[in-house]
Amino acid sequence: MLTLERAKELNDSVVKEEHLRIHALNVMAAMGAMAEHFGEDKEHWMAVGYLHDYDYEQYPEEHLLHTEKELLAEGVDPADVRAILAHGYGLINDVEPITNMEKSLFTVDELTGIIQAYGRLRGEGIIGMQAKGLIKRFKDKRFAAKCDREVILKGCEMLGMELRDVAEICIRGMEEHAEEIGLAGTPAE
Repeated sequence: MLTLERAKELNDSVVKEEHLRIHALNVMAAMGAMAEHFGEDKEHWMAVGYLHDYDYEQYPEEHLLHTEKELLAEGVDPADVRAILAHGYGLINDVEPITNMEKSLFTVDELTGIIQAYGRLRGEGIIGMQAKGLIKRFKDKRFAAKCDREVILKGCEMLGMELRDVAEICIRGMEEHAEEIGLAGTPAE
């Protein structure tokens, strides 16, 4: 089973851009919270989340085409590689998310981008953020415009969950890592 230490070792060997490192941390934190929600292994899900964009920096136009062979050669479990591939379902490949881990990764990959953008706007960062405020931003398609809302909603549907509930879980998970992801904000005086 993939450990967080191994995921960081693999990912950090190829990902050098700070914004991609922050995105990996965001998805890692959200996946840990989703694992807790489903009663699964938190560190394992965090590891898969951290490693999910393994080939993106080197191959942005061929994202996920340089993942399977490479990660299998590094000894990553085929089920974990499949989960990573499944976050490209309908966009890059036809690896349909089936497990809760796969569905969660498919959903939170884009959702964490909106949470990150909203957290940057708030003086408190992610601290105390509520899903209600995030949903207002979510509805404004100009806000964090590159984040695919249709993918997020499709993922929520796959999970059988409401957007508000998934958002709340991800916010709380990311809040635990607020300092690390640059969203600790400025403490109120």
